[in-house]
Amino acid sequence: MAVGKSAIGQQLAQQLGAPFVDTDAVIVAGHGSIAEIFAGRGERVFRDIEARTVAAAIEAAEGTATVISLGGGAVLDSGTQQLIRDCTVVYLECDADTVAARIARNSGRPLLAGDAMGRWTEMFATRRPVYERLADITLDVRHGSIPELGGRLEAALRSYAAAKQEVEQ
Repeated sequence: MAVGKSAIGQQLAQQLGAPFVDTDAVIVAGHGSIAEIFAGRGERVFRDIEARTVAAAIEAAEGTATVISLGGGAVLDSGTQQLIRDCTVVYLECDADTVAARIARNSGRPLLAGDAMGRWTEMFATRRPVYERLADITLDVRHGSIPELGGRLEAALRSYAAAKQEVEQ
């Protein structure tokens, strides 16, 4: 949460000339704000909507180089974990100091109500092992502009693809 998934994903898609899908934006377009879904229908309903949205995005992107940005909690769903096994998964690694200012500017994050940084730190401690286990590529996003991070990610993806192809041959 708040590590730059949408911005870096858009940058990468632009660099690659590829489509970009932000699953949180798709959810908002179809169901209203995430905060309103949480408040009115609860986290469980949101997670169900999120899992269906991710599955639809992955299915629609099959066979293409589409860049898909998932919400920070999306990969906690076991069905989503199975779906992304055939995708190249990138973990944008960050820390509390880096995201603190972003979180302070955006109070519309329902899971961070109250002690935002305390909640972020708690969630990150729980989610980090999942992110690390699922990731094919880890990109440190603590330093660099969005274009610089997009360039580093593109280079990492090319290296990963080349190494994967070499192993498969």
